[in-house]
Amino acid sequence: MMTVTPIGTIHTPFTDPKGMPIQPTGGAGVKGRVTLFEQFQPGLRDLEGFSHLILLYWFHQSEGFELEVVPFMDTQSRGLFATRAPKRPNPIGLSIVELVAVEGGVLHIQNIDVLDQTPLLDIKPYVPAFDQPQAACSGWLQAAEENVVKTQADDRFAP
Repeated sequence: MMTVTPIGTIHTPFTDPKGMPIQPTGGAGVKGRVTLFEQFQPGLRDLEGFSHLILLYWFHQSEGFELEVVPFMDTQSRGLFATRAPKRPNPIGLSIVELVAVEGGVLHIQNIDVLDQTPLLDIKPYVPAFDQPQAACSGWLQAAEENVVKTQADDRFAP
C-alpha cells in the first residue's frame, strides 16, 4: 500500500486548464505562491539560499489516461511516457520554478505553469550541478522545443 499526502497548495492565476502555459518556460514571469500546511512549515528552513525549486504536485483535475496520446506541440500520437501529458496512471506533475521569497509558510514563486489550487506533494531544491546533465537529448521534442513558449493548453486532456 502506498500513501501520498499533500503538504500544501499551489496558488496561481490559472483557473481553467485551457489556455494555460504547458511548461514553466511558457509561464515566464507568471507569479504564484505555495502555501504549506502548518505541520510541514518547519521543512522550509534554509530554503532562502536557493534560486529555483522543483515542485512535485498532483494533477487534481486529471481523470483517466491513455498509453498513447497526441501531446501538446505535436500532431502525431506518442507513447505517454515520452510526453509530459497530464493524464497519467499516477497524475504527478513536476515544475522547476524561481523562488522569489519565503514568508513564513508561504513561498512566493514565478515562472509557474500550474492550475490554481493544485495539491503540492513535495519540494526539492534545484541544484544545477545535480539536475542539469551535460549531454542531454530531448528525443522527438527537440524539433518542437522553440514552440513551448507560445504553446498553450487546449482541451485535449480536459476531464
